[in-house]
Amino acid sequence: MRKEHVAYLAIGTNLGDKERNITEAYQRIEGKVGRIERKSSLYHSKPWGFTSQNDFVNTVICCSTNLTPRQLLEATQSIERDMGRTVKSKCGEYQDRIIDIDIILYDKMTVEEPDLHIPHPLMKERPFVMIPLEEIYKEEQTNDK
Repeated sequence: MRKEHVAYLAIGTNLGDKERNITEAYQRIEGKVGRIERKSSLYHSKPWGFTSQNDFVNTVICCSTNLTPRQLLEATQSIERDMGRTVKSKCGEYQDRIIDIDIILYDKMTVEEPDLHIPHPLMKERPFVMIPLEEIYKEEQTNDK
């Protein structure tokens, strides 16, 4: 039997029907990654790291998964591609995106690979990640008591 792991994922979108994009990402995550245990509220934010007229809708989820960190990265990138995302950035600059899924935390592991860093190295600089993460992390601590 494979061990279940706890992963926190940040999801963002700033193109099209944003709420529908988030809902579709949830469904695809449940199909490819594992059971979603908790979802934060939806947060609206301005683009971070680039200029765009399109604001973002962001959320953070906590899910149970049997995937390794590498398999989780491959699954989330596959979901992004399946939903229509083609590139992460152009010439090192962020772009508008239909969906973005970042691995924020995975158990209490630290992973340092060229294309995979856990915990996410920029999460503390991003209020649109930290606020929803704190919302569901506090919920987990309350439920553990």
